[in-house]
Amino acid sequence: MIDPQQLFSLKGRTALVTGGSRGIGRMIAEGYVRSGARVYISARKAEACDATAKELSALGHCVSLPADVSTLEGVQALVAAYRQHEQTLDILVNNAGAAWGARYAEFPESGWDKVVDLNMKAPFFLTQALTPMLKAAATDHLAKVIHIASIDGITVNPWDTYSYAASKAGLIHLTKRMATELAPQRIVVSAIAPGPFASSMNKDARDHEGEVAGRVPLGRIGQPEDMAGAAIFLASRAGDYVVGGTLVVDGGVAWARG
Repeated sequence: MIDPQQLFSLKGRTALVTGGSRGIGRMIAEGYVRSGARVYISARKAEACDATAKELSALGHCVSLPADVSTLEGVQALVAAYRQHEQTLDILVNNAGAAWGARYAEFPESGWDKVVDLNMKAPFFLTQALTPMLKAAATDHLAKVIHIASIDGITVNPWDTYSYAASKAGLIHLTKRMATELAPQRIVVSAIAPGPFASSMNKDARDHEGEVAGRVPLGRIGQPEDMAGAAIFLASRAGDYVVGGTLVVDGGVAWARG
């Protein structure tokens, strides 16, 4: 018998969300906290990470683990910090990301390396480092890894964000490859490709909501419930059979643009 409450339940699960102090990461972290998971959030800026964890702790279990996952040293530091609290990990959300905009003829190597290291390299090496803990969690349920990609990795946007688009397209393909590797180990890898959600990275949606909404077929920008719902679906039993897939959550922008 199908029980919807059990199907989407995260009660008792552990979750680590990188870039969890703001924007999409915070939306996902709050959704998980409200769903009964023990949530750990990471961000490069310790003060912001601590403040968000304190706010979400009023809703349930949320702990701040500041770290810079753009380097392998930062990845190892985050894994070590998480191990101080938990022995297993049910859900890993690789959300930390960066963007860089510059004209084609002027695009700098620094704008390439910073973005690709954080958006594509970090999800691989953090997942690699946490795979033993994910395997240990996969007992009577599957462990989950969710990469946060972007619709800019699926269709072409009009902005000069070359390394961002390339890194997100690469992450979507990496999701497929990692999924085939880890599925036999009872670890399901999938991705979410968000469209316009208000955040410090998407200042256009944050500061010009009405204008951006006019370009969305659904007529509005994404809300926290939209992102939380997608992330809960993929993390729960409901999303067990979504292996290597990328869930587009954008109100129809990618298909209208494409």
